[in-house]
Parts: sequence; C-alpha cells; structure tokens
Amino acid sequence: MQTEEQLIELSIRGDRRAYEQLYRSHAAQIYGLCLRMCGDRTTAEDLTQEAFVLAWKKLRGFQGSSSFKTWMSRLSTNLVIDHLRSRKRWQFVDYSELEEAMQQCNTEDEMDLVKGLALLPEQARTVLVLFDYFGYKHEEISRMTGLAEGTCKAHLHRARTLLKKGLSR
Repeated sequence: MQTEEQLIELSIRGDRRAYEQLYRSHAAQIYGLCLRMCGDRTTAEDLTQEAFVLAWKKLRGFQGSSSFKTWMSRLSTNLVIDHLRSRKRWQFVDYSELEEAMQQCNTEDEMDLVKGLALLPEQARTVLVLFDYFGYKHEEISRMTGLAEGTCKAHLHRARTLLKKGLSR
C-alpha cells in the first residue's frame, strides 16, 4: 500500500494507475462539494470529472504545502464558481436534484439540511458552503466569486437566516 505522497509523486511522473488511486480516494468528497455548491447532480458529476482532469494537468504545480484533499477542494471550488459565473443568472434549485445526497444522509436532520441548502439562492448557498463547510474567510470568498466582501457577508447572513426559518418548521 502506497502513501498519498508516493501516489502523487508517481502521478507526476505519469503513472495513471497511481492517479486513479488518488481519484478513487477523493472523488466522493469532490463530488459532494460540487453537488453542494451547484445543486445539480449531472452538473456536479461533470464538474468532478473536469476537476480531476484539470488536476492531472496541474499536478506538477502541487507543492505539498497543503494536503492533496485541500488542493483538490480549492481547485474544484474555483471550477464550480467559474461555472456559476458563466451562467447568465443565479437561480433557485429544486431540492429534488439533490436526491442522491439525501439518500446518503444518516439522519433526518442531515436530510433537512441538504433540502434547506438546495432551496437557498445560489449565491447565498455558495457563500455559506465556502464559509461554513470549507472555512474560507470572506476576503477569500470575495476573490473567488468576484462578489464584494460586504455582499459575501450579507449572503452568509441571508443563507443562515433562511436555513433557520426552514429548519425550524
């Protein structure tokens, strides 16, 4: 069994089997990130694949100052944000698109949270996921999304307020 560092080194040298092991180790987490941010199963699958193709191309630039998981999460987050920006308008997402995520929930509370996230306006959901789930600061979210820092704070407040209202019913 090889360590993640060894798999990364082998992958940098072009070993596709080593990269496949990295993919298998991290694909579910990256898919979950994409799904939470975009709210659409098909788009999340496409963005997950795109993230791993991009990572393969950029792997020589991975310096190991953070974990591979963190590096992949940031790369994937940027891809999703670029995808969301490319759309003409932000929109509400029907929570039925998150059926797969709901099936993976272990408790009713988790399912309610997934449904609540899906019903949030897209910008508010994106900011909430980046801030609360991944721990980015408002300044970082502002740079990633192109939104003003104050707007990010407002979206976070709005998302939390809407979630509290929805979950308290």
